[in-house]
Amino acid sequence: MLSAAIRDELAADLARAEDSRVAIGPLTDAHPDIDVVDAYEIQLINIRRQVAGGARVIGHKVGLSSEAMQQMMGVDEPDYGHLLDTMAVSEDVPVAAGRYLYPRIEVEVAFILAADLPGADCTEDDVLAATEAFAPAIELIDSRIADWKIKLCDTIADNASSAGWVLGTERVAPADIDIKSIDAVLKRNGEVVAEGRSDAVLGNPVTAVAWLARKVESFGVRLKAGDIVLPGTATRAIDAHPGDQFVADFAGLGSVRLSFEK
Repeated sequence: MLSAAIRDELAADLARAEDSRVAIGPLTDAHPDIDVVDAYEIQLINIRRQVAGGARVIGHKVGLSSEAMQQMMGVDEPDYGHLLDTMAVSEDVPVAAGRYLYPRIEVEVAFILAADLPGADCTEDDVLAATEAFAPAIELIDSRIADWKIKLCDTIADNASSAGWVLGTERVAPADIDIKSIDAVLKRNGEVVAEGRSDAVLGNPVTAVAWLARKVESFGVRLKAGDIVLPGTATRAIDAHPGDQFVADFAGLGSVRLSFEK
């Protein structure tokens, strides 16, 4: 476990990398003794700093929610990050690609909560009862670690590699759609670049949200009414470049767009 001083130093390094758009080397190379608790505490240092500066936490994201990604990282559970209001992007306003280091696009079914979730004993039934609606979503991920050369603790410390998010306009109540069988297709500049189904997320995205509610309680965090939760991607991540235009279509759930300035 790292000292508080080293945690503060690594959090500051990540914050500078995000602000300057100059990537840093893997934390796990410089500090091979870093563990998951260290990484989450580093993440929280930067989240608290941004909240103190006026940002608001409006939700959370789950990462590493597919079996393939967990095997690649050598872990047996997902990770999580925070969604801030300052990270929101718009369907109607192109994003400046220069704001990011290595931007990638992920397709997700977002949960919009109408009630607080319990913590350590949260179940899938609790999640469904508290969910007001599902919505089509794109998460914009990025890494402040050079060339995406990350291990588990690198991505956790780096807010689970989250950088932005956008929701489409459609809202569908949980009772009106089978959350486990939503097909998703992502197009870049009119060409299909990724396809998947919502059950790629731990077999059921609801499982990911219940896991998240239980996990964050140990760090003094709760999922609350009004929160947006991104449970993980239904497709592989796709690189984004200046001028790219993305459209994600979800069967029974509408679509969402995201474009980048040239």
